[in-house]
Amino acid sequence: MSADLVATSTHGNLDEQISQLMQCKPLSEPEVRTLCEKAKEILTEESNVQPVKSPVTICGDIHGQFHDLAELFRIGGKCPDTNYLFMGDYVDRGYYSVETVTLLVALKVRYPQRITILRGNHESRQITQVYGFYDECLRKYGNANVWKTFTDLFDYFPLTALVESEIFCLHGGLSPSIETLDHIRNFDRVQEVPHEGPMCDLLWSDPDDRCGWGISPRGAGYTFGQDISEQFNHNNNLKLIARAHQLVMEGYNWSHEQKVVTIFSAPNYCYRCGNMASILEVDDCREHTFIQVFFSPLKFVHLCFCI
Repeated sequence: MSADLVATSTHGNLDEQISQLMQCKPLSEPEVRTLCEKAKEILTEESNVQPVKSPVTICGDIHGQFHDLAELFRIGGKCPDTNYLFMGDYVDRGYYSVETVTLLVALKVRYPQRITILRGNHESRQITQVYGFYDECLRKYGNANVWKTFTDLFDYFPLTALVESEIFCLHGGLSPSIETLDHIRNFDRVQEVPHEGPMCDLLWSDPDDRCGWGISPRGAGYTFGQDISEQFNHNNNLKLIARAHQLVMEGYNWSHEQKVVTIFSAPNYCYRCGNMASILEVDDCREHTFIQVFFSPLKFVHLCFCI
């Protein structure tokens, strides 16, 4: 069989799997294992600071809210027609973590140049055993094999991304141990999320109204003030830090005089918080547009705001 026919057959199988997943129907355990093996090959080649070109749509936490993810694709455009950058926390808390993370990984394998999937603090063995993904895998597959397959894969997810050398994207925030992007590039990321240290901080830290570094109430990472953001952006020639990790009621929230933006993409978080979600579109000219999404039992409403 020629290489072209093999590629066509592989893509055909993937397309069928993506179609199945878009109906919120999970793959079989062997299919998940094969998919994650292919994803690992792709992710191994990606940087800790993965370069991303515009146009791109940047998304925050999803947390297993599969139907909301499907609606975001409907509003923002299907992959690969739209390029996407997801900033972590695909699993836990929502009812469909398996389908959510499997779909995103399948899209990554099918369209590796069109979608970037970063690691969040919930892409972790320890956290997923507490907040739902482990139990969901047991319930849907009858064993922990799929959980182990995915948590092994999470070790390979890039930690951060850099859009057009200007917008630094990550799940959590900054670290007192990191002054430059080159420091991040030199990490060995293929490990469980540590309890402390710079890799932990990138996934756990939060911006704060107070200057300087502070002790995080989360018990991991730090809080960091506007002075820290400004210095980091200056050191690395950045215009903006885009991050996720925190529920914000309007779906996005500016801080540090628009040096930092928090994006949260799970509307009505945990099916009870009543918050809006948002995604951030960065166009060819690097202009920003926020699309806000509000879920109600009857419909989704979306609003656009250009910045």
